[in-house]
Amino acid sequence: MSFPLPDSVDELKHLIGQEVSALRGAVRRTAERPPSPVPGEEITTPVQLLAPASAGGTHEAAPRCLCSTHDRDAAGTCAALSAIPASAALLEPIQDAETGTVRDFRIVAGNRTRSADWLEAPDQQVGQRFLEARPGAANSGLLTALVDVAGGAGPMEGRVVDYTEQRLGRLHRAPLLYTAALCGEQLLVTWRPVQSQTELLTIDAQYLASLGWGNWDLLSGKVTWSEGLSRIFHADIRMPWTLEQLCDALLPDDLTAFAEFLTSVLAGEEPAWTRIRFLVLGEVRTLDLLGRPVAGTDGRPWAVNLVARDLTPQIRSRRRLAETERESDRLRRQAQAERRIADVMREALLPTHSEALAAVGLAVAASYRPAEPDAAVGGDWYKCRLLPDGRVLVAIGDASGHGLDAVARMSQQRHALAGLAQTGASAGEITTWLNELVCSEPLGQTATVIAGHIDENRAFHWADAGHPAPLLLRDGHAAPLGTPQRGPLLGALPGYDYETRTTELREGDLLLLYTDGIVERRGEDVTKGIERLADLMSRSSGTGPQDLIDTVLASPDQTGHEDDACMLAIRLI
Repeated sequence: MSFPLPDSVDELKHLIGQEVSALRGAVRRTAERPPSPVPGEEITTPVQLLAPASAGGTHEAAPRCLCSTHDRDAAGTCAALSAIPASAALLEPIQDAETGTVRDFRIVAGNRTRSADWLEAPDQQVGQRFLEARPGAANSGLLTALVDVAGGAGPMEGRVVDYTEQRLGRLHRAPLLYTAALCGEQLLVTWRPVQSQTELLTIDAQYLASLGWGNWDLLSGKVTWSEGLSRIFHADIRMPWTLEQLCDALLPDDLTAFAEFLTSVLAGEEPAWTRIRFLVLGEVRTLDLLGRPVAGTDGRPWAVNLVARDLTPQIRSRRRLAETERESDRLRRQAQAERRIADVMREALLPTHSEALAAVGLAVAASYRPAEPDAAVGGDWYKCRLLPDGRVLVAIGDASGHGLDAVARMSQQRHALAGLAQTGASAGEITTWLNELVCSEPLGQTATVIAGHIDENRAFHWADAGHPAPLLLRDGHAAPLGTPQRGPLLGALPGYDYETRTTELREGDLLLLYTDGIVERRGEDVTKGIERLADLMSRSSGTGPQDLIDTVLASPDQTGHEDDACMLAIRLI
């Protein structure tokens, strides 16, 4: 049988209703049709099997009540307990006198069925408190669940309880399947052992594989869901969704696919498979659905079985992976662009190794290593060049931060210092002006710098803004240049006047300027790093600037540095 595909959810729900109505009508007509008599067979009418007492008939005695509270000859709920093919008990809530909350139960009736050989039959525990008879109920969560049922939360159906109890000095454990419902003001509770390990594994398998299944009885309208399907749709297992409710949860773009799937199942085709998205509590869930009709002897599908596998976690993981790959690709392209920019800027940072410096008696070498392996340059910088007035500009600095932002600030400060040096001002004046420039930046970033000149008389005039003092190697001994106090960081104190210090140099002296990445190590005072560097310089006495830098870089102490590392070495020849 074929169906025209609907164009809307309402049309699909109407189609389902029509098919169910047609099926029920056909089955009803078949059920109401009287059977054809078989020739020679006598048709009899039912007779009353038990004659009324007034007519002289006899009845069996009414079932005797099993509890201790009713008349022993009265028939009631308790009398039916013996007919239940599982352990069964009738519980009476015990309320707290002050709060009125249920804190325990009293067993008022029970049958003789034992759920485990080490557990007493319920009828042997009549009159006891529930926690006295079943002490493991508290830790297993059973007592809390029963209190919820007594409080009107609805019946408990098929709850697996891993029940543990100590008896005669031994621990016993059994997985029990509990049901409970209100019976007047009392609680009717039944339990049985889980039939097999397969039953437990089935429950676990639904969770592990994100599986669930359901049955829709088209004749009675009854819907039965597994725990797995209830978990997928975040629905109460006692209130499973009808086929119409499934339609309401469809994503609009999946209406046609679900209609094709459902109509093929209703038409008796098997098996049918599709992938459908549903909107469940604001979240899109993607399910693989496998459908099979349950057909009667007339060939009509009187029920529908659906198996669902929730693909939402895998879809979500693939989506996150795709987003991560896109972000990684974006960062990769950005890093490539930054490296191209940094390569250009690094070329501009190389010190001036010109004949002009050699002509004034200076040998110069420099080194720069960024903290980030993929970066070509960071916030550290240096400058060494001959000025028009015959002085040699010597400077080294460190702009805070990393990446292109630090590179931009470094470039600004380096070029600003080069421009200020052309004025012929002193080292202190140049550093003061540079401080005002950094203070004017709206981001409030800071920097360190040593700026100075070596004049024609070989005197080093310099100013310090929060930077480690240069090391001087003379006569085989290296030590920091004497300074009573370093000036504050650039950008820290607007209007601060930096002092100019003077150090007389002589032939053979080797001056090393460096950034803190050379001497700073995590968890260690920086003075220890400076002492190590000075000791290494002392042991390298007699080497040239480049040899000294190579020795420092080859030192094991320089492996794994966490900050940019920059050095500028100048020897007077």
